[in-house]
Formats: sequence, C-alpha cells, structure tokens
Amino acid sequence: MKKIATLSSLLAICFVIAAQAQTAAPKPAPELKQLQGLLGHWTYTCEYQATPLGPADKVTGEDTNQMILGGFFMKGQWKEKSAKSLNEGLEVFRYDPESKSLTVSGYTNDGSTYSGTLAVKGTTITNSVKFFVGGKAYETRATLTYAADWMSADWKAEFSTDGKTWSPWFTQKMTKEKPAAKK
Repeated sequence: MKKIATLSSLLAICFVIAAQAQTAAPKPAPELKQLQGLLGHWTYTCEYQATPLGPADKVTGEDTNQMILGGFFMKGQWKEKSAKSLNEGLEVFRYDPESKSLTVSGYTNDGSTYSGTLAVKGTTITNSVKFFVGGKAYETRATLTYAADWMSADWKAEFSTDGKTWSPWFTQKMTKEKPAAKK
C-alpha cells in the first residue's frame, strides 16, 4: 500500500511538471508596444514657470528609456541641469490590467514622487499625473506631441493645486539621438 501511495505521488508530480511545461510563458502586454517610439536616448531643453513645484528655470537635460525585466516594463532615467539646479529621476512605465491603462511611477533626487496614467493616440501622448512634493499633492496634465518619425517632440504641461484651475508649468523640446553606427 505504501508503494502505491509513493507511486501515485510521483505520478502526480510528473503530471504537474508536464502541465507547467505546456503552459505558455507569460508575455508583455501588447499595449506596451505603444511606447516603442519613446525608447532610446533623448536630449531636451525645458523652460519651467515658477510654481509650487519649483522656481522658474531654463534647463537642458537627457532622458534614456529602455525596456526592462523581459519587456514587461519600461525604465526611464533622466537628468537635467541649469545654472541653479541639478535634478534627476527614475520612472517606470507599465500596463495595468486592472485599469486597462498605461501607468507611470517616478522618483526624484529631492524625494518627490509621482504617479499617473498615459493615453497614446498615434504620435500624441497625454498624461494625468499626481506629484507629491514636500508632503503636498499637485495634479498635473501634459501633452507630448511627437513627430511622425518619433525623432523629436514638444511637451506642454500644466499643474493644479485643486484639480479645477490649471496654470502653465513647463514647455519642453526633445530630440532623439541617433544610435552610433556599429563597427
């Protein structure tokens, strides 16, 4: 009887292993393909208005976006500087199957964080993002308009302290750097 129980257990384990082997490996959400145009290294100039999010400033910056963790996420890492400041941050984009939307979560070198959603329509991306700066929450919204070849973009953003009244936050011009030729 003990041999039959052992044999049954071994057979059950074999069936579980066989079933797992036949299960297809998970694949990244197809919605993430909408972010393909953002991949690569970008340079930009940006003009900030004075807001509760920070002082007026003109900056130059760099942003690099790449797919990570098997293509399930996109990581963006940016750095911008001016005569007054040096700011940098990390952001992670993903597809949220519960809300059926593309999302972003970001973290900056001053301890601020942000999270929100993106919508892609052709070469235009709109976002709605909540920033947490110095313990206070601010609503932001932006439109990124990319060229048809995804090699340049204009970005306009607004902020709100109450979610009803909107004011200009920044304008940005971006250029994608062409990859170096392989030798």
